[in-house]
Amino acid sequence: MDLLHILALAILQGLTEFLPISSSAHLILLPLIAGWQDQGLAFDVAVHVGTLSAIIFYFRHTLKKISADWYQSVIRRQSIGDSKLAWAVLFATIPAGLAGLLLNDLVDSYLRSPLVIAATTIGFGLLLGWADWYGKRRRELKHINWQDILFIGLAQAVSLIPGTSRSGITMTAGLILGLSRHAAAQFSFLLSIPIIFLAGSWIAVKLVRSSIEIDWLALFSGAFLSAISAYLCIHLFMKLISKIGMWPFVIYRLLLGSLLLILFI
Repeated sequence: MDLLHILALAILQGLTEFLPISSSAHLILLPLIAGWQDQGLAFDVAVHVGTLSAIIFYFRHTLKKISADWYQSVIRRQSIGDSKLAWAVLFATIPAGLAGLLLNDLVDSYLRSPLVIAATTIGFGLLLGWADWYGKRRRELKHINWQDILFIGLAQAVSLIPGTSRSGITMTAGLILGLSRHAAAQFSFLLSIPIIFLAGSWIAVKLVRSSIEIDWLALFSGAFLSAISAYLCIHLFMKLISKIGMWPFVIYRLLLGSLLLILFI
């Protein structure tokens, strides 16, 4: 991979992984539109490691607190402090994990086309806008219950379809349930940690089983750049989301989806 490809794909991954606009769609579309060769499994693992490290570092204090409380809850067999949030993240990951194991080959074979991405980009973009308008936005994470966790977990499983956006669909689900924008975004970001880890591990296993030649410089560069861009993206998003709402991203999704329809129909 040349430097331009590394820069573009790594920064794009970092910016779009946590915004409600679908990183998978952008990583599929950019090489397709630019006429670039597919970046390969190894680079995908590297940029996922970058974004994972960014989200862990950003929420390091929260993760330390909920992990300690979760451990105490296991030992004492009762809810301790923020242990419920840790359990919520773990249980909400299960539907997406199962969907990934069962449906990954189907998605790779039939659902990575530009027209599918266009449809999901527009459709789930409109749903995000409706949820932002309709949602009462009065509840915080301390109010989340097990029905909410199941609903958000099932929504995350739908994000296996390219163009849906994992962060977008989980924030949409949170807003529908009445979570504030900040709470919906925070839970979505925390929920990304196990799912990115699982997805990256799955790709890494496929990589180990293959005979692909590895460009280590490209991998380290991609991981570093995606981590920096992801951290900045998370910081700005969490700072501004309560003020700007979801509509800038809804408009972007509608424009992107319309452009794809024009280009590929």
